[in-house]
Order: sequence, then structure tokens, then C-alpha cells
Amino acid sequence: MITLGFDPSITGYGWCVHDSEASGEARVVAKGVWKSSPRTVFVRRYMDFRELVTAKIAEFPQVEAVGIESPVYGEQWSPGAYALFVYTNEVVYTHRKDVVHFDPGTVKMLAKIDPKVRRGKMFKTDMVNAAKSDTDIKKWNHNEADAYHVGRFAARFFLRLVDKIADADLSPAEYRAFSKVTTLTRGARAGQVVRSGAIFKEDSRFFRFSQLEAT
Repeated sequence: MITLGFDPSITGYGWCVHDSEASGEARVVAKGVWKSSPRTVFVRRYMDFRELVTAKIAEFPQVEAVGIESPVYGEQWSPGAYALFVYTNEVVYTHRKDVVHFDPGTVKMLAKIDPKVRRGKMFKTDMVNAAKSDTDIKKWNHNEADAYHVGRFAARFFLRLVDKIADADLSPAEYRAFSKVTTLTRGARAGQVVRSGAIFKEDSRFFRFSQLEAT
């Protein structure tokens, strides 16, 4: 599956085209980071990023789905992060690409593979090292590395969504992020089933824009 991962940032916007069927260096079809000068009028900076996202999707029509690192769910979004996030989703929607959103904490958890084994925080160097290890590519910008992980796990998410892989094929972190189902055993809610995985949150954590009619 070919996916396009985005790590939106006004200072360094990372992107990566990922091939889940390949191995080593071939997993990375292309990658890069876009910069924006603070001297540019603020609205033009966002418009420029939107145009770059549009051009990148047009450059790789084989992309089947998109992953975007989102601001943190449940917290107040900064105006800048929210604006860039919305501009990016506008382009994805316009091109009718399915999309999944991963907040920064989820991206870091997924990169750990098994949070019970790899404990502690994941810093920028850890994310870069994880990208190096998974691809054998030695040169990474940290924005590119984040975009790589977003694209990589977007592929895994959509493959699980359509049952091309099963829960048994997921890493512990993937199961927790994608498919987790918990039956509560204590308190007034004992016996209640809680579906916290992202596959249960269509139109919240992921969107099937490809199924919408053009307007």
C-alpha cells in the first residue's frame, strides 16, 4: 500500500511517501521537508503549504491513503497548528484521499512498537533512529522521520481497517492505537465494552473521503 505521511509544521513541514510492500530503502518512495520564511506574510505561508501539499499529491497519484500528524486531541489547539492542519485536510478532501489522524503521542507510541518493552519518552533523535532502523537510510531530518512514521502506520491502519491484516498481525502499540477493545470489570460500568481503537472512530480519527461524491 502506498501512503503519504504529513507532519505539518510552519517551521519545517515533513512529508514522506511510504510503500508498505517494500523493504529497506525501497520503503521510502520519496521524502522531504518544506521550509517557510517568517518574513512572508502569515496567510501566504499557509497558502504556500497548501499548494505544496496539492503538488505532492498530484506528483504521486498512486498514493492510496494519507496520514496526518494532528494537534493533540482534547486540548486547545494553537491557531497556527490548527490552521495548517485544516489547510492540509482541505487538500486531502479535495483529492478524495482517505485519511487517518495520529496525534504526536500516538505517533511516538507506535514508533516504540511495544510500549511495555521500550519505556520512557521518544525524543526527536529516537524518532530519527527508528526511521533509520526501519529503512536502512542513514540521513533523516526529524520532520521527515515523523512524516515517515505517520505514513508507515497510516498504511498499517488502513490495511487493518479493510481486514487485509488481522489484530494478530499488529504490534502491541498498533493494537492499542487501532483496534483496542476493553471490557470493564469494576465499578458501576462493569461489563461495559469500551472500543477505544481508531477503527471505531470514523469521521473523528479517520475519514473515507474517497467514498464521497465530488461537489
